[in-house]
Amino acid sequence: MDKNEFKALVSLLEDEDEEVNRHVEGKIMSLGSDIIPFLEEQWENSFDPNIQRKIEDMIHTLQFSQLKERFRAWKEKGGESLLEGMWLISLYQYPDIELNDLNKEIEQVYYDIWVELQEDLHPYDKIKIINGALFTKLKFRANTKNFHSPNNSFLKSVLESKKGNPISLSVVYMLVAEKLGLPIYGVNLPNLFIITYKSEEVQFYVNAFNRGLIFSKKDIDNYLANLNLTPKPIYYEPCSNEDIIKRVLRNLIMAFEKLGEHHKSEEVKELLIEVSGGIDFDALGL
Repeated sequence: MDKNEFKALVSLLEDEDEEVNRHVEGKIMSLGSDIIPFLEEQWENSFDPNIQRKIEDMIHTLQFSQLKERFRAWKEKGGESLLEGMWLISLYQYPDIELNDLNKEIEQVYYDIWVELQEDLHPYDKIKIINGALFTKLKFRANTKNFHSPNNSFLKSVLESKKGNPISLSVVYMLVAEKLGLPIYGVNLPNLFIITYKSEEVQFYVNAFNRGLIFSKKDIDNYLANLNLTPKPIYYEPCSNEDIIKRVLRNLIMAFEKLGEHHKSEEVKELLIEVSGGIDFDALGL
């Protein structure tokens, strides 16, 4: 279908006959996500708000279907790239953001830290330098005023505002650490996502939400005791990228529900199911 044919097809959306409208929308949707740029062009050239709304709805439906496919593919690849997983989540809110755009921003953060780091330092000292660069020099900080904001789950927003929740700040920390070649991983602690520096010689923990506070296994023991929780290995050891992405999606679901944006929360539940391998959401919990 060439541009003129597609333009003629879109013009039929003006027809007052609902049956004609349904047929036209079905035909357009059958063309798949490749048709999105043409729909966007028709939206820009239309002066009818009703037609624009119909086009917006179709674009969103096509983009969301494509996003679910991308999440499925990411999982099938074993969730290798944490950055890609976070990019996919950002695509939900910012469908035009490119993976390379986020990578460039992380690269800049990495460079600002790398210039201050020395190879022969003790791990504790390396972490202190990273903390100073990340939280003092670059001014990344906890978003305590809007803790439940959806933006805390979108890496694009976190990198722009330099504010996030425990898991998004930890993700920035981990992505930079990965480029630095440091053994830093996420830990799924109840109510608080943290990171761990774990090598054959040493293991300790870092709270990115508290400006990189360093603490020990004993501190986690005390934390769990205060919550009346039984210690489990998952509270001390690195978790997978899939676990991280699932937790970010759960946070996003709760954020949308708190805002009363139930349609969005239901859509994000569908994304969570894709990452969870088709498991019914009700079996997952938050």
